[in-house]
Amino acid sequence: MNPSGSFGSFDFVYEARPARVVFRPGAALTATAEEARHLGLRRLLVLSGERGADTARAVADSLGGACAGLHTGARMHVPAEVADRGVAAARAAGADGCVAVGGGSAIGLGKAIALRTGLPLIAVPSTYAGSEMTPVWGLTEHGVKRTGRDPVVLPRSVVYDPGLTLTLPVPLSVTSGINALAHAVEALYAPDGSPLVALMAQEGVRAMAQALPGIAADPDSVPARSRALYGAWLCGACLGATTMGLHHKLCHVLGGTFGLPHAETHTVVLPYALAFNAPAVPEAAAAVGRALGADDAPAALQELAGRLGAPRSLAELGLKEADLAVAAGQVAGQAYANPRAVTAEDAAGVLRAAYEGRSVRRGGVG
Repeated sequence: MNPSGSFGSFDFVYEARPARVVFRPGAALTATAEEARHLGLRRLLVLSGERGADTARAVADSLGGACAGLHTGARMHVPAEVADRGVAAARAAGADGCVAVGGGSAIGLGKAIALRTGLPLIAVPSTYAGSEMTPVWGLTEHGVKRTGRDPVVLPRSVVYDPGLTLTLPVPLSVTSGINALAHAVEALYAPDGSPLVALMAQEGVRAMAQALPGIAADPDSVPARSRALYGAWLCGACLGATTMGLHHKLCHVLGGTFGLPHAETHTVVLPYALAFNAPAVPEAAAAVGRALGADDAPAALQELAGRLGAPRSLAELGLKEADLAVAAGQVAGQAYANPRAVTAEDAAGVLRAAYEGRSVRRGGVG
């Protein structure tokens, strides 16, 4: 696939990721133990953050004698010391596998443990982060977030239970969903994309964009929650199959160095990153627009987020104006795949627009 999103030459590589998925209401408490037995696991450490501890405890109880313990120390961006404590807990419990219950923080901790120990991971997502479908791990140390890819961190089984997302507050549902959209958007212009990934990406964007207004109108709607979780699955699978670009680099710096909240940061940054890249990848931008039912994809993304009450600027999230130059230097100072070259001045321009919450327009930010 060429960077413009054209498949005229049909020149691409697609590697299917091995994963088993169970998707049904109630699956968290009925299917997790079945998946453990399917994998031959007998001593499972259940992982979560403090906020999701009650749900994780219920999943732990459903495992019966196969539960080796509950560890609720997951934190956003997986600080290295948090990963160290998780690894120690798994070893102390004599675990032969882990079950991560929650969002990207819990699943990220499970991946960090898998990376260090080789223990297989079962993921039970309660948000729309999509991390459960990727071999991507992340660790934050000394204010820098590092990411990598390793097949050992890809969950062996994923249990999707729309019921777990019913308690996800609407504001977090919106930002978590738009975080998922970012995975699909960048997959459409990734250098290692393919026709199959493009299909998944467009369907993921379409499903999530249709689901989020339904969740905002009726947070207890199981059909809307199910559609969002389905969209998150597809968007996460796109991230797992392709290389991340400017958008994810910006968000990794903003989260890892400045501690900005993960999903909210993705939500604010996405329209600006796409507006910057769109002139270099018009076919990909048009594909996003078709999935959203709009002519101007960056503006449509910004309008969707604003209509649903999401944060509109990095200033709202706590970034300081003095941080912009530091962040821009970090973004420009590391190599990563992107359809446009990104100088420190370019990065500063995108960050400035996102910091101020400017409106986006076709072909750029301003």
